[in-house]
Amino acid sequence: MSQMVDKSQDQKTAEAEVDRFRKDLGPFVVAAETTRMPMLFTNASAPDNPIIFANDAFLKLTGYRRDEVLGQGFNTLLACGVDAETMAQVEAAVGGESDDDLVIHYRRKDDSEFWADVFISPVRDGSGALVQHFVSLVDLTRHVANAAHSKMMIDELNHRVKNTLSTVQSIVQQALRRSSDPAVIRESIESRLFALSRAHDLLTRENWEGAGLLDLVRSVLKPFGVADGGGERLRIIGEDIRLTPKATLALGIALHELATNAVKYGALSNETGSVALGWEIVTRPGGDRLLMHWREKNGPPVKPPSHRGFGSQVLERGLAHELEGEVRLDYQADGLVCAIDVPAPLAPPRRG
Repeated sequence: MSQMVDKSQDQKTAEAEVDRFRKDLGPFVVAAETTRMPMLFTNASAPDNPIIFANDAFLKLTGYRRDEVLGQGFNTLLACGVDAETMAQVEAAVGGESDDDLVIHYRRKDDSEFWADVFISPVRDGSGALVQHFVSLVDLTRHVANAAHSKMMIDELNHRVKNTLSTVQSIVQQALRRSSDPAVIRESIESRLFALSRAHDLLTRENWEGAGLLDLVRSVLKPFGVADGGGERLRIIGEDIRLTPKATLALGIALHELATNAVKYGALSNETGSVALGWEIVTRPGGDRLLMHWREKNGPPVKPPSHRGFGSQVLERGLAHELEGEVRLDYQADGLVCAIDVPAPLAPPRRG
């Protein structure tokens, strides 16, 4: 009961202060009430600096009614968990010891939170004594959210760049190991970088949120003249699924290696060969898996290689490292069969 009496008394005191403002400051108070910038006054001579004036813009920003704000301590509006350093800065500004602008985390009546740039100006009487604080706020919530989003995007970009540079480094190292012929090395590096670039272009069009597997297949195989999947040379079997950016890059390189090998030595090196590319998502006890099969037929007779070439190393090591998957190459007489088994790298559906 006594708390209710005290609050009522604080309310009356605050309202009396507002009335005095109107009489003493007249046009200034009217301007403060009607401006779109959130503003308030606090009583510097009372404990906790109670609010004695709040304009409509401040009430709109915080969601409180005027009678819920008047008489309340200025710091009661701070968001929970404000760090000690920020509290010290607020106290220094309130005490007139600092005139620095503050970016502070506040809470609204509905417990939602916002960020504001706060300007605290001391109001002194004729003797120089601190009697009030004039406080104005600039809502920075959208700015802070945009800054956080930008930081997240920069961190993500740094991660992508590191992954891409790692892939490029692997391509260069493998090419240098396999040959000392500058022309061979150049062709080996350029073709794979071109495949990586096409995957990057696809992801860029999708804001790096993911990419469709069908789009990836068409993009990677387009330079080989078999991208449509409707002709006799290439048959595509599988519903479109959304891949994560990481899977898009890794599978893009893998498909490029398979197509390159098929054009040079396999089913796409003659006029009669063909390729069937299929995939499906299967559920296993350890989680969903993406199973892909690349099957060649009617190409030149196939013999298992005497040593593992660069392409097979990129396939086996690349997918194992990037996607924790498995690759099995079966050199059947009628054509190469490649089976890819990776954890289902599914991205969220495209927005919009």
